[in-house]
Amino acid sequence: MSTTKAHDIVQLLPKRDGRARAGHPWVFSNEIQMTNTLKGLTPGSLVTVVDSRGEAVGTYTFNPNTLIACRKMASKPNAQIDVAWLEERIRHALKRRPTLPYYRLIHSEGDDMPGLIVDRFGEVLVGQISTAGMELLKDQLEAALIAVTGCRGMIWRRDTPARAHEGLNVSDELDIAGDVPEAPVEVTENGLTFFADLTGGQKTGWFYDQRANHAFAASQMALVPDHADVLDVYAHIGGFGLAMVDGAKQYGKTVKATLVDASAHAINLAKDSATRQGVADACDFVVGNAFEIMEEMGAANRRFHAVVCDPPAFIKSAKVMAEGLKGYEKVARLSATLVRGDGYLTLCSCSHHASLEDFKEACVRGIRRAGRSGRLIRVGGADVDHPQHLMLAENAYLKTLSFQLD
Repeated sequence: MSTTKAHDIVQLLPKRDGRARAGHPWVFSNEIQMTNTLKGLTPGSLVTVVDSRGEAVGTYTFNPNTLIACRKMASKPNAQIDVAWLEERIRHALKRRPTLPYYRLIHSEGDDMPGLIVDRFGEVLVGQISTAGMELLKDQLEAALIAVTGCRGMIWRRDTPARAHEGLNVSDELDIAGDVPEAPVEVTENGLTFFADLTGGQKTGWFYDQRANHAFAASQMALVPDHADVLDVYAHIGGFGLAMVDGAKQYGKTVKATLVDASAHAINLAKDSATRQGVADACDFVVGNAFEIMEEMGAANRRFHAVVCDPPAFIKSAKVMAEGLKGYEKVARLSATLVRGDGYLTLCSCSHHASLEDFKEACVRGIRRAGRSGRLIRVGGADVDHPQHLMLAENAYLKTLSFQLD
């Protein structure tokens, strides 16, 4: 979307320009002076935002049809966003990444690239675009990403529901450039190898944000007895469950892990990963509804030394906040029932609409409703390749709470 002409101007309203001047990367539609000219702009167009006094705030992408009308790209007004500019922004992001072949390369506003997620799987990139501004930049983004990383191929996924809010199509169709694998690929994390489906799996195929939390779950196996039972609910392709099995091995112990997920495809990939690690005999794999299975386990008086629940986002919008928090409370209640005395419970939320305190309160209510007491021993979040914008709490979407229950 390179351009040589001056950007259209978006002026902030008096007494509503403080957040933008303070550095917040979003401008809401009720904070701007909407004009007929702006209403006619193509969603995603570049604009220069000025405050109520006419002083420039920066270059933004603009969508006249959304609540978040402007998303900041650069502090410089009238910035020309082209392939060279994007390459420089990607190089800055790379400097903040661990020296691994598998990581999140671009984390939206955390890397000053709103509406863009890019994960790297060795020589292949998987991208998700959720805003009209980034959609207009897609071709330039692809060229810049390939040029900077030297990767041999890229997959663009369009299945993120957030696209609908920006007027973008949501589908399972893929845009593929270069050489990409048709079969699931190996992903190495914390010394373990998993199989991720880059084209048909959840999100981009793997959850890099949980890397440090997987490692913590493995370390907890030092505290459980030999031959312990552990449970991974919403297991996806086995990140927590297989980490606990491996963690036990590191401490000279064996554990029996039960992995539960509603997706048969994900569970099959978890089986492949367990086989690759040589621990398939230490795992039971269950396909089914998590609530129903936990209720059945509770009724059967099954108990585990460690339980992890990492559900999908229950709160897709602020409108369903109360309902979503009740969902997290229910997960906490059902899972706490399954934890042995002096055992461990880890609960996760990837709902950015819920604050850490909201999530914590819901979890504690659920634990108490299960008739359990205990203590919070760890608060975790996304790993280091998911930087958080200083002015955008929503960037810190992932929350993990680990409890030891009496």
